[in-house]
Parts: sequence; structure tokens; C-alpha cells
Amino acid sequence: MVQILRKPAWAISENQATCEAAFLNRRQLIKGWGMAGVGLAAAMAVRPGRAFGADDPTADLYPAKRNESYMIDRELTPEKVNTRYNNFYEFGSHKQIWKAAQALQTSPWDIRVDGLVEQPVTIGFEDLVRRIPLEERLYRHRCVEAWSMTVPWTGFALSELVALAKPLSSAKYVRFETFLDPDVATGQRQSWYPWPYVEGITIEEAGNDLAFMVTGAYGHALDKQFGAPIRLALPWKYGFKSIKSISRISFTDTRPVSFWEEVGPDEYGFWANVNPGVPHPRWSQAQERILHTGEKVDTLLYNGYGDQVAHLYKDLKSEKLFM
Repeated sequence: MVQILRKPAWAISENQATCEAAFLNRRQLIKGWGMAGVGLAAAMAVRPGRAFGADDPTADLYPAKRNESYMIDRELTPEKVNTRYNNFYEFGSHKQIWKAAQALQTSPWDIRVDGLVEQPVTIGFEDLVRRIPLEERLYRHRCVEAWSMTVPWTGFALSELVALAKPLSSAKYVRFETFLDPDVATGQRQSWYPWPYVEGITIEEAGNDLAFMVTGAYGHALDKQFGAPIRLALPWKYGFKSIKSISRISFTDTRPVSFWEEVGPDEYGFWANVNPGVPHPRWSQAQERILHTGEKVDTLLYNGYGDQVAHLYKDLKSEKLFM
């Protein structure tokens, strides 16, 4: 039998993407993974912002091999641009939040996996990141504020983590929660927000190939302002669904109420799928501003990933899928 491979509508050949060498100082990939300890990369020159600094115990995992099935039809956003333009409300509401985010302590970092699973467990990030092989994917990122970027994320499929968690058949949703430390994250002292930041998706969405647990970007461990040491990437949804700095993952039979859904239910919903034809109550979503060029382009349904995710919503006609 001959297997016919069809690339997604948004995929392009690797030679059309911005060359890695243009922005990455690629080191030789050290193969192998597991629970064993690794040598430190103390001699590596690391600029401020990196999750672990010069003594990164995960440095040997990067750069990971690029998965050519996940490509983009736009130029990659330069690292120096999107590491200086971020949303991270735990540290404030302005876009130049990267300096304040350096206060985040990412090592040690424990992640609690609980709820409707065979065995609740707390696992250290540095152990988890060695249990599942990492890969690099090029993803679009569309903010609900109508700007966009394209990023070379490194991480692993969320479905891999779901498999490790062994959820019960009664689990219908996956709830994510970030850290709570107002002594460090000054934005969490703002009592009008429902801290800690919470997000949620269905178990079917969690099993989709595009749902990605991110541990790195641009060939190295995540910068703190990106949501180190581990965050979520859901490229077909508005960016606020891609929760940062995850400290707890719970499987539940009750639909979670997400952070922004609780703050403004008339403007932000549970699904938050990208749709240019459904405006935000205060602005149009028909176009987006590309972060590093300022160019305005037409927004695509599901951010261009409709072939991969539209089937998840075919029986949800009564739901507000695009807010």
C-alpha cells in the first residue's frame, strides 16, 4: 500500500522559512533523554531573560530538531523583537514587561498533575522535560488585541503529557493554573483580578496534534517573559488561552472558568478560537498587525489552522466559539 502524505494548507517547505542560522547559534544536538542528570552549560554566554541563566541544567536539550510538518508562511519574528513585547499580567499590564518578569524564580519548579487521573503526582520540571523528546515547531501566534507574531517554539505535544497523566474516562476538560506569588509577581497584588491565572480546554482539544507544551524558543530554554519554564501554545486560539508558567494541570468533568472569562465574560469566552468575521466588542478582528513589520494583513479563520481543528467544533453550533 502506498501512503500519500498531504501537508496542511498552512505548511510550506523548510527552504521557504527564515533560515535558522540567521538567528540561532546552533550547537550540536545531544541525543538521548530520560531521568538521568546532565552536565551544566556554565560556559555558555546567556543574555538576561533566560529561565535558568548561565547554569541551565536543560541546555543540552537545545536546539531540538525541527519538525517540518509544522511550518509557517511568514517570516519568523526576530527574537530581539518579541522578547521585548509581551503580555504577562502577573507582572503588570504594559507590553515592556520583560524586565519585571526577571524576578520570576523558575528553578526548582514543580508541576502538580491531579484531578480525574489514575494517580495524582507532583513532578519537577527538570524531570518532566527529560521524559518526553523535544522538537521545534514554527507556529503563528495571534493575540486577541489584533497583533501577531511567528515563533520557533520548542517542546512536546500536549497529548504526550495527557498520556503520562492517565486521565480517567470521566475527564472531559484539562484545567491549567499558573503560579501564585504576589511577593515576586507584583501584578498579582491587584485584587480585582482573579489570581492565579487559569485556563482550560476540552480533552479533545488537548489531544489535537497542534496543542503544544512549550519549554523553549529560538533554540534555547524559554525566556522568563515567555512564561518559563513551561507554557502552553494553542495556535488556532487567541493568545490569552496559551497560559504561561504552568504549575498545575488538573483533569476534570466540569468546564473551567478561565481568567479572562471571569474578568470580562461579555468579551472573553471559554473557546476563544480565531475568527476574522467575529469582532471583539471593542475592535475588529478582520486584520492583524505583524509585530516586527507593522504590516496589516487579513486574519485567517482558526489562524490558518482550520484544516486541523475545525472538526473539533462541528457539533457545537450553540456555543460562542469565537470569543
